[in-house]
Amino acid sequence: MNQVFPLYQRYGIKSVTMDDVAKHLGISKKTLYEFFIDKEDLIKQVLMQDYDLKLQSFLKIEQKNLNSIEELFEVYKMITEIFKDYNPSVEYDVKKYYPSLFIQLREVKRTRMFELSKKNMEKGKRDGFFRSELNVSLIARLHVFRVENLLGSGLFSVEELTAFRTFHELFVYHLYGILSQRGREYMDVNFKRFTASLP
Repeated sequence: MNQVFPLYQRYGIKSVTMDDVAKHLGISKKTLYEFFIDKEDLIKQVLMQDYDLKLQSFLKIEQKNLNSIEELFEVYKMITEIFKDYNPSVEYDVKKYYPSLFIQLREVKRTRMFELSKKNMEKGKRDGFFRSELNVSLIARLHVFRVENLLGSGLFSVEELTAFRTFHELFVYHLYGILSQRGREYMDVNFKRFTASLP
C-alpha cells in the first residue's frame, strides 16, 4: 500500500483508477479486489497506513529523551518535510467524493494531533519551559483547530501553505504563546541553534 500513496499524492485520488493501481503494482485488477472491497476501501487503507507511518515517526521523537522545546523543534522539522510533498487535492477529493470516509479520517488525525500536542505541553509544564497555568486540553484543541482551518480555509494558496515561512510563523506563534519565562530565556540562548538546520 505504501506504493499507492505516491500515486495519490502526484495525481489526486479521483483520477487514479483501480486499473491504474493494479498496473502500478504489477498485478491484475482481479487480484487487487481480493485484498480491497472497492476503491473507497483501498483509499481508506492507504491513507490510514500513511497516517500510521507518520505517527510512528512522531512517537520515535518522544523516545529520544529530549526536553519539551527540543521535542517541538524535532516535530517542526518533520512537518516541514511532510509539507514538501503535500498535495491538497488528495484531501479535497476524499472530502468531495467520499464524505463519510473524510469525516472518519479527520477524526483520526484530530485525535492523534490533539494527543501529541497535549503530551508535549504536559511535558513542558513539568520541565518548566511552558507556563504552569497553561490549560493544556484547551490549547491543544485550539492548536488542532488552527492547523485544520489553515489547510481548509482558502485564505492561503497551495504555495503559501507549503512555504517554510508560513509554517514557521505558525510554529513560533504557538511556541511563544505557551512558553514560561524560563522557556523564553532558554529560547533566547538556543533559538539560532534550533533553527540552523531548518530550510
